[in-house]
Amino acid sequence: MPTKSKPATKKVAKKAAKKAVKKTTAKKAVRKTAAKKTTAKKATKKVAKKTATKKTAAKKTSAKPKNKKPLVLASNEKSFWVTNGAVLNSLLALRDALDEMEKEVYSYHVSKEHNDFANWVDIVLCDQECAAELKRAHTPVKAKTVVTRHLKVYSV
Repeated sequence: MPTKSKPATKKVAKKAAKKAVKKTTAKKAVRKTAAKKTTAKKATKKVAKKTATKKTAAKKTSAKPKNKKPLVLASNEKSFWVTNGAVLNSLLALRDALDEMEKEVYSYHVSKEHNDFANWVDIVLCDQECAAELKRAHTPVKAKTVVTRHLKVYSV
């Protein structure tokens, strides 16, 4: 019987070798497809990133107005006289004054019943959008934010 067991062992060994080869080949194929997928994902991300960058660049340029409006300067007779002695003749002057303005001075000119700054910006400086937002600003900080945002429309 020893002679028969050797060929059977050889057959088993051959089968085992074939299985091992199949497994390693399958593993290599899986690794290759995984590598291809990873490479494809990276390439897709790069393309998406470039596209997103182009879109944001396009948005930034389109958001800026091409022709900025000239800044309106009020004459001496139409300038705004603040109770602390400051005289304002433009939105720039209003922004700078709001930066240093005390709450008491601001509340003198702005209350629930009236808003002197908004009225002046609307009537004298002819900026209705800024005036409408100033009416909703209840603190000097919020008013300064509104004025600063609207100054971007003007050529300063």
